[in-house]
Amino acid sequence: MTTQSETDSICCPKFDPTPWDDKIVVWENKKFIKDSVCTFFYMPVNFGSVMKRLNKTLLKADAVMPDYLCLSDHQSKWRMNLLLAVDKEIPGAVNIQLSGKYYCKVYEGPFRETDKWCKDFEQTIISRRFKTGKIYMWYTTCPKCAKKYGKNYVVLLGQIE
Repeated sequence: MTTQSETDSICCPKFDPTPWDDKIVVWENKKFIKDSVCTFFYMPVNFGSVMKRLNKTLLKADAVMPDYLCLSDHQSKWRMNLLLAVDKEIPGAVNIQLSGKYYCKVYEGPFRETDKWCKDFEQTIISRRFKTGKIYMWYTTCPKCAKKYGKNYVVLLGQIE
């Protein structure tokens, strides 16, 4: 039996890596809203507050976040853009669309392995003879939910030609 406090502490759905690992997804004008996070040497500082703000924007617009997809786009050591998938245009938000083919690979482990994952992703891209453009990271669960589930999945998505 689970208590109310145990179920309340889960805010992220359990992630199934199967549809994303070693797959190519094709998007045609996939809708996202964009916000930015302050980072300190790539480590997010205000990620939680930005996610709360984005969630409030979604609720106000009665919108849905397909697949709970939120892409991180590191701009520098000091700034990261978040692209939150949405099912429709959101008034008052920065709305963008992505189109193209994206190669996806799922990694699991502590965030400190990010550099290792990025190097592996680059090698995989080279071995498959893909030419990549923009690379995004999808942190599929918050640290609290990753701990609760016992898995911390991160998906790297690279736009390919």
